[in-house]
Amino acid sequence: MVAFVLVLGLFVTGVLVGGTVGAVLLGLLIIGAGVLLAATWKVLSPAHRTLRVVVLLVLVVITVELVVKIPTR
Repeated sequence: MVAFVLVLGLFVTGVLVGGTVGAVLLGLLIIGAGVLLAATWKVLSPAHRTLRVVVLLVLVVITVELVVKIPTR
């Protein structure tokens, strides 16, 4: 439960703060998610692997959007 709250807090803070600071916070989440994905890769089913890779890619896209400041509206 603590890990979920920490991840949620980092994500929300990173998105709300935006810019370089927000990208750094989201970068920490990307690194953490990548490490967890690599550590559990062998025991995950193909469906779970796909879902986790998609979540990781979405997080990367959001982070790049914060850095490049792509308008979303």
